[in-house]
Amino acid sequence: MIRMDNGLIKLKQMEFLKKLTDEQVAEYVRTENPEAYGEIMQRYQAKLIRYANYLIRNDTEAADVVQGSLIKAFANLNSFDAKKKFSSWIYRIVHNEAINILSKRKNELPILEDMDFENNDNIEADFVREETRAEVHDCLSKMSLLYAEPLSLHFLEGRSYDEISDILRLPISTIGTRINRAKVLMKKICQKIKK
Repeated sequence: MIRMDNGLIKLKQMEFLKKLTDEQVAEYVRTENPEAYGEIMQRYQAKLIRYANYLIRNDTEAADVVQGSLIKAFANLNSFDAKKKFSSWIYRIVHNEAINILSKRKNELPILEDMDFENNDNIEADFVREETRAEVHDCLSKMSLLYAEPLSLHFLEGRSYDEISDILRLPISTIGTRINRAKVLMKKICQKIKK
């Protein structure tokens, strides 16, 4: 009977957490229940790995960066200002960790992810999607991080200029300029690659 009650309590807590904003979950983790941090991990892990991979261009290292960043975020959750966006704060931590990795291995070549066709219903559509993703990775890899990072944050991660400004610690006007220049650069690079 106790097990069922504990299971029911956990289910109720999961339902409760799903209704909260990221900032509210962070506050709840800080003040009420540290175990609720799993909700933050569930919400962000895949997005952060994708973002770190755009920067580092290595799945394994990206996963390591995100794992370390999530641990660092948990350890420093008391420094998070709940009046600000949690997503900007956590992306900034991943950004910093990824930049640290990049500075350690400047001359290493980027590695594209292996394709995974297990349990796919439409292999042709997956192949086209994977090919497109590889082309985007290829174009981004030929672009300076100065332009590739804000471009990937905005178009691939769906972050607003305001959030990108927070993550990169740059004025919004600079973000806008870099994204506009990055779009022009991306077009030129991709056209060159296709020829």
